[in-house]
Amino acid sequence: MTGHSDRPNILFITSDQQRGDCYGFRGRGVQTPHLDILASEGTSLETVITPCVVCQPARASILTGLLPRTHGVHDNGIDLDPGLGEQGFAGSLSAAGYSTGIIGKAHFSTYHVFGDHHTPESIPGTRDMPEGWRGPYMGFDHVELTHIGHNWWLPEKPPAGLAYEEWYYGDGRGELKNKLLWGSSRDHKGAPQTWSSKLPVAWHNSTWIADRAIDFIKQDRDAPFCLWVSFPDPHHPFDCPEPWASLHRPEDVDLPEHRKRNFEGRPWWHKAALESEIPAEHREIREAYSRMGELSDEHLREVIANTYGQLALIDHSVGRILTELEAQGLGDNTYIVYTADHGDWLGDHGMVLKGPMPFEGLLNVKAIVKGPDVPVGKVSDQPLSTLDLGATFLDWAGAESLMDLHGTSMRAVLSGDGTRDAAFSEWELLPGRVGVGLSLRTVRTRTAKLTMDLKSGAGEMYDLETDPDELTNLFDDPAHTAMREELTSILMTRPDDMRPNGVQVGMA
Repeated sequence: MTGHSDRPNILFITSDQQRGDCYGFRGRGVQTPHLDILASEGTSLETVITPCVVCQPARASILTGLLPRTHGVHDNGIDLDPGLGEQGFAGSLSAAGYSTGIIGKAHFSTYHVFGDHHTPESIPGTRDMPEGWRGPYMGFDHVELTHIGHNWWLPEKPPAGLAYEEWYYGDGRGELKNKLLWGSSRDHKGAPQTWSSKLPVAWHNSTWIADRAIDFIKQDRDAPFCLWVSFPDPHHPFDCPEPWASLHRPEDVDLPEHRKRNFEGRPWWHKAALESEIPAEHREIREAYSRMGELSDEHLREVIANTYGQLALIDHSVGRILTELEAQGLGDNTYIVYTADHGDWLGDHGMVLKGPMPFEGLLNVKAIVKGPDVPVGKVSDQPLSTLDLGATFLDWAGAESLMDLHGTSMRAVLSGDGTRDAAFSEWELLPGRVGVGLSLRTVRTRTAKLTMDLKSGAGEMYDLETDPDELTNLFDDPAHTAMREELTSILMTRPDDMRPNGVQVGMA
């Protein structure tokens, strides 16, 4: 039995690249019964935006409570300064006496690096780490990481790799597992990056992450804990294992209503990001892995069905973790938060994956919160950010942050007494990803959204009350000048604490 404390535990669970609407209770046809129940027992936050729509900056922002241009990880391939990372919510809670851990995908530093660049998460760096390394790292006392988790690349073979890879190869059957991982159990009609992996679910990283989280929760300890459980799915490639891959039939999934590309009225970078030539040193990986063409309905159905399978497996894994939390008698004294680092277009406007078009499916990750003083069955549409999570954890714990934060505690919003004006997102986009460099800044209020490229002055603006599908760009509409001026003024209130642009040390 885990030791008890007057201070609450914090169980923070994330997925990677999950749209905020991809839950059964939010009306999509995906089977997420455990998360649906969690939402019914807590509060559903319907407007929670990511500070950046790609992985590394978003995750660094969650940890530090700072916007990307301030913590310095303003695009993928830029490492978070460990001295800064160690002052994030994990380090602050550890200093306050909490047992802190992260299990699964971290991605605070770069995996695929250029040349001989060594960090604990880089492929060269993992070869230098002692066997059985479990931290500390970025303020977390205990870490059990999967090296990347997206199976476009096979799990690194020790001495490379991290805890999951050590386990994956540890029984001597790693090569057999690799053959199964790359083998598809059924025909996916040629849909790109889509297969139903033959890897048994017992060896899948979602299962391993749940197993390790359960073991963490079962440990005897006198101190309260803060555990980040970080699933790498449903990020592409869409390689869900059976039987979860067959749980949702392609012919039954819900397709977006507006699923054709149309650049009319959009800012210039929409077309440029999808069609510009990518620099030669980045071209192969970006065109094969990061840039997906407009899909037929048949292919989109395959992608969505497989994504739903990945999510259903995560939901099952979450259910196992929450069951153990209750079995240990910790349910009443634990705050539980479920969200994602960023979303996926998943067919909206003819696009799949992610890029510099922050439509709601990509930007608004939403969240579920349950805890000792969290209202049951409440729904809030106040504009929040995952930047606010660290400040919220510290508020719940009665702990002080080791540094100044951009994020602020959600506690007042959760109680029903608090309101918010706006939330911010930004991406200093280097040209290696889509062929053009951009300095994007987004402000999201409860009812509207404005995004500007600060380099060119071009932008897009949507009235989300009258146009929830973001079909009509009002940025240059004279009838909405006042709205644009108001949102622009909010946009420019971003704190003046930006770092110089960082240097990419790798691809992702």
